[in-house]
Amino acid sequence: MDHESLLIDLKKECNFAYGELYKSYFPIVNHFILNNKGTPDDSLDIFQDTMIILVEKLRHDDFQLTASLKTYVFAIAKYLWFNKIRNMPSFLDISEKEYHLFFETIEQSIEEEKSYTDRLQYLMSRITDHCNRLLHDIFFKNKPIEEIQIQYGYSTRHNAQNQKHKCVEQIKKIKEQQID
Repeated sequence: MDHESLLIDLKKECNFAYGELYKSYFPIVNHFILNNKGTPDDSLDIFQDTMIILVEKLRHDDFQLTASLKTYVFAIAKYLWFNKIRNMPSFLDISEKEYHLFFETIEQSIEEEKSYTDRLQYLMSRITDHCNRLLHDIFFKNKPIEEIQIQYGYSTRHNAQNQKHKCVEQIKKIKEQQID
């Protein structure tokens, strides 16, 4: 299901759309929360609250998604989690002013994520095509190193890991050149 259809179904509060979002984005939110001192129950609560906020935003006629849906969902969940661990009141108990501030903070988080993505895309465009494809397969498509070994024709798993390391080093060198 494409993102546009998914957003339309979410506005209609279609259960299938919620299921698609859960399958696609809950693992990312869960991983983040578990790695930041949360529990599986926390992950479910935050994801559910994220869906409520997303649907609320979609109901506004002037809402325009300025980042990927994944980035938007993650930014909301990240914000909610950091608020929860700071012992701040739940978003359901906030005033109108705090409500607008909340969404401004989400928008700022999205801009920061886009900025990070832009920097990453710039760095990826400066490395060799081979490394670009390899790192994309490893980090964005989450292919296991064994699959990389076969796909790229490396004789051993160790050789595939060495190539990954060399490609990451290319990015590090470009970043260091930018700092100098």
